[in-house]
Amino acid sequence: MDKIKSTLLTILFTFPLLAQDVPKVIAHRGYWQTYGSAQNSIRSFERAAEVGVYGSEFDVQMTADSVLILSHDHIVRGINIHETPYSYFKDLKLSNGECIPTLREFLEMARHSDSDIKLIFELKPQHTPELSREAARRSIEMVREKRLVDRTEFITFSIDAGKEFIRLAPEIPVYYLNGDLSPRQLKDLGFAGLDYHYGVMRKNPKWFKEAKELSLGINVWTLNDPALIKEMIEHGADFVTTDVPSDVLMLLNNMEK
Repeated sequence: MDKIKSTLLTILFTFPLLAQDVPKVIAHRGYWQTYGSAQNSIRSFERAAEVGVYGSEFDVQMTADSVLILSHDHIVRGINIHETPYSYFKDLKLSNGECIPTLREFLEMARHSDSDIKLIFELKPQHTPELSREAARRSIEMVREKRLVDRTEFITFSIDAGKEFIRLAPEIPVYYLNGDLSPRQLKDLGFAGLDYHYGVMRKNPKWFKEAKELSLGINVWTLNDPALIKEMIEHGADFVTTDVPSDVLMLLNNMEK
């Protein structure tokens, strides 16, 4: 980690940024690379809030009985979340000893948190378009129930879920992750922006300019490498999603001084 800090400092101070060029930092699956934390855990959100990032990203899957839970993969210990009722998962532990959170538990925690960082809510695709739309509807209902609309931004690989988010909750920004649509196509569908892997943006560098002209937000993931961070910032990324949020945040904040 110290090597990353040193290299990134060298790069950023060699190529100083204007304050308006400094992107916002999003903690990928929360701030999990720290003591007592784990990916998609309540602690990972709390740690992300403590270091002061713009937002904390988390992944949501839907069980066979329509319970929304936090998990990046749909296979957990060899069991398919989408085909299994929630009762199987409710007592399973994450690496830090927490039980796998339900979305309801997670949002309730965020609602009562002292922090107002953004909830970067990634809804994972379901087995069918119909189930993806159902998961989107249930997600919106819960965000509204917990009065977190103003703090939530939806991201998804599912075009079906994305369209349902836009249709039912036009007041909540929705970003698309899959990388197969141009900024013009996203704008026409009502998305707030693109949230693409750096490899996609490298292949389509003109999309930075096109997105800016269309007033779309640009998020790039997952940026841990100093050279990649510099490259995406120079192209005009508005957001940086990273596994090392405290390091990147500290370094970028120094550039504004």
